Amino acid sequence: MRYGLRRITMSALSLISLGALATTQMTQPWHLYVLWGGVVGIGSGCMATVFASTVASRWFVARRGLVTGALTAASASGQLVFLPVLTRVAENHGWRTVGVVIALCAIAVTPVVFLFLRNSPSDIGLLPFGASDNYEVPLPTTNPIRSAFEALRDAKNDGMFWLLWGSFFVCGFSTNGLVQTHFISAAHDHMVLAGTAAGYLALIGGFDVIGTVFSGWLTDRTSPVRLLMFYYLFRGLSLLILDPMLSAKGWGLAGFMMMYGLDWVATVPPTVALCAKRFGSQRGPLIYGWVFAGHQTGAAIAAWGAGILRDTTGSYQSSFVIAGIGCLIAAYGVTHMNRMVE
Repeated sequence: MRYGLRRITMSALSLISLGALATTQMTQPWHLYVLWGGVVGIGSGCMATVFASTVASRWFVARRGLVTGALTAASASGQLVFLPVLTRVAENHGWRTVGVVIALCAIAVTPVVFLFLRNSPSDIGLLPFGASDNYEVPLPTTNPIRSAFEALRDAKNDGMFWLLWGSFFVCGFSTNGLVQTHFISAAHDHMVLAGTAAGYLALIGGFDVIGTVFSGWLTDRTSPVRLLMFYYLFRGLSLLILDPMLSAKGWGLAGFMMMYGLDWVATVPPTVALCAKRFGSQRGPLIYGWVFAGHQTGAAIAAWGAGILRDTTGSYQSSFVIAGIGCLIAAYGVTHMNRMVE
């Protein structure tokens, strides 16, 4: 990261606070696209799982999988804390107040980042965790944008890159794009109140912390390919029964959301590890950035497409089935990586 972790993080938090606060004054639909999709999207994207991958690569030589899992789980922790609270704020004080709360939270964290976040271990006279005494810190030698596109140019002819990209496309499609975006609406179709549905989503966030950290621990100790195969298989089967579980409500749905939460972003640590293993520790985070672009592409298509299918068919069931089948295909596809990483 040529510009440093602290500078990027502070800039990202500033964009989030600016975009969220400006959203409270919007009067046209296109304002939402620009402010939330653009300004807040860029800010949050700067601190997405690609950021976690880079931090893990820079600060750790050993236990990178565990660290990646822990950092990725932080987003789930935010979901656990903020989603029910912001839902209640919106119900009691209006949606504009939610934008103010988000902006204030981002502003409050910025001084903490400035005071305590360091760009690399060498800033405080340390080596990365697990590094040998003769470890040499790699320094950026080219423009970061140029480096990113050079990495893509070299990776685009590699079959494993497209397997990673495609499987992560399905990951984004089946999590952020579909369930996170449409679950509350789908639950409402089954007569579940918005606040209750937000609580169910918070369960996903809570159990995702456990699942993702454990996935990182497993990634350091077993085959990342096997982990991905299991995660996508489990998620696919889960999505195929989600619509009936929504009808069941109660403890049955709560138990389902707990199990689904364990698998929510458990795919991240093994995907990051495979990028590093295939493309090297220096280019691995860059390649993962492009793979993550596939994740967000899938999320965008699901967020848009599931809404259209809901308006057309009157139900989200077809969207859940499509996502479930996609996950099963991804589970089969990742098995072909075995011979590529031997």
